[in-house]
Amino acid sequence: MSTTHSFEPAVPVHTYQRIVDQIEQAVISGDIPVGSQLASERDLMVQFGVSRPTVREALRILQSMGLIESRPGTRGGPVVLAPSSKTLSRSLRALVGTDALDVSALVEYRVVLEGTTSRLAAVRHDAEQLERMRAAIEQMERYAEANSDSFAAADIEFHEAIWEASGNEVLRLTGEAVSGVLRAIIQRDVENEHHDNRLKLESAAIDRSLFAAIEQRDGARASGIARRAVADRFGLLVESDLDRRALAALAE
Repeated sequence: MSTTHSFEPAVPVHTYQRIVDQIEQAVISGDIPVGSQLASERDLMVQFGVSRPTVREALRILQSMGLIESRPGTRGGPVVLAPSSKTLSRSLRALVGTDALDVSALVEYRVVLEGTTSRLAAVRHDAEQLERMRAAIEQMERYAEANSDSFAAADIEFHEAIWEASGNEVLRLTGEAVSGVLRAIIQRDVENEHHDNRLKLESAAIDRSLFAAIEQRDGARASGIARRAVADRFGLLVESDLDRRALAALAE
């Protein structure tokens, strides 16, 4: 017995994308070492059996991805670059900026991110990182009754300082990758509160208690404060009962 289903029309993959995929895989696997040069455009045309415009489009995309770089004076093709923090940030920003991730997933991510980085920051922070956190808290308190945009910027600065102090590069990079989305939610949150100074002061007070736990190197307390703060503040953005229960479990 056959069934009917509504399918989207099949879309052929562009030839240049096949070139991009092959070169990207060769770089990731190490078959093409970082720092080496790709073949010249003419050689790539022969290897792939395509036209020069197709090769150039593939190289343009690879360069925009941060995988290759054209350097003046090179006799061969573009130079292969090591994966960078900017590459990861750009990819993650593209992901969270689309419908691929909903708000619930983003809120859950932030609960995990803040809880884990706060615990690690309590162990690994140095004096300079601690001072950066302290300064951000003071700015939040200063701007709570004046400028909402500056308050939101100081809030993000505080959490970015924690991500850095965690000493975990992956957590820091992924935190930075979604910082634009987090900033937008924070600013919208402030606007919806009609610039309620009391709520902003409460937020600053929670962050100050988090700062105190990190300063005292109490990782368990810092993690708990951070997780609960995110769940309480952004829980209203989570719509389904199942997602709300999951968020509550993460915040425990």
